[in-house]
Amino acid sequence: MHLEIALADGYRISDDPARFDIDVIHGYLSGEAYWSKGRPRALVERVVRYALCLGMYAPGGAQVGFAKVVTDRTIAAHLGDVFILPAHRGAGRGVALVRAALEHPELATVQRWTLNTRDAHGLYERFGFRRTVATDNMMTWVRASFP
Repeated sequence: MHLEIALADGYRISDDPARFDIDVIHGYLSGEAYWSKGRPRALVERVVRYALCLGMYAPGGAQVGFAKVVTDRTIAAHLGDVFILPAHRGAGRGVALVRAALEHPELATVQRWTLNTRDAHGLYERFGFRRTVATDNMMTWVRASFP
């Protein structure tokens, strides 16, 4: 059974992969998002296949937002690729999409959530996310480019 959330303004959030519009998702991630410029379509298709993803849809059914959660669905989750297309921003839809991810029934036992952002700290701080300072026990590795 797929998660379906109806918002008061007629928009909907769904985790049903059959509804994802890969053209919209890839178009925004590869062309607009600072964190994923140039991401190949094949990688977007793999994300949709393997991550727990949510789409936001306008009243007519067009996809206008997206979020992915990379997770074991038990203990840990990393929220990423969150976007709302510019024409649909400013009405709390980003907040609704993040809330839907954090409250997803399959993630109820997740204790550790992480995410990266350069410019949306205020959005995530509403949900209890806090900026972190690197410590000796935290390590990261970022591949320089797509293969």
